[in-house]
Amino acid sequence: MRNSSPHLRTALTAAAAAALPLALAAGPAAAATGISVSTTGSTVSVTTSACTQINGSWGTASLLNSGQANFAQGRQAALSGTSAAQSAAWSNVSPGTYTVIVMCSNGNTAGTQTVIVSTATPTARPTVSATASPSRGVMGGTGGSVEDYGTVTLVAGGALVGTGVIAAAWFLRRRSKPYRC
Repeated sequence: MRNSSPHLRTALTAAAAAALPLALAAGPAAAATGISVSTTGSTVSVTTSACTQINGSWGTASLLNSGQANFAQGRQAALSGTSAAQSAAWSNVSPGTYTVIVMCSNGNTAGTQTVIVSTATPTARPTVSATASPSRGVMGGTGGSVEDYGTVTLVAGGALVGTGVIAAAWFLRRRSKPYRC
């Protein structure tokens, strides 16, 4: 008969209970769209892998602002790429909320996603300047011996080293003697 630890069973139960809310929060996999939209400054780009090439065309993507109602009214861009990923991009997009729709060349919609383009705030970047590299390479191996120390510094250092040697010898000598009451 096998006897398992009650602590192990408790830990496994706690781990399963902790993972359950995470699994429920993820939602069904079918809810995900077939496109990925991103913004960088005033550029909006879309990527998908849902389209197939027909007659040399992957399809078209359209960028609709809030006042536009259908695919044909938006700024359109042809998809380009490979069978693994197709993409399109729009530059100089004004700040606002937009809807991106990707229509594959076979007439199917790959996905629809809303994106917000915010005003680009210029950030102050530090000025980087190049410095000249040493002409003779790294001065390794000299350590502190380059500086000429005075007599007082050398005497003080020697006294500290001597005191350390005497203290170590005294400690080791006392340790080797048998304990006396």
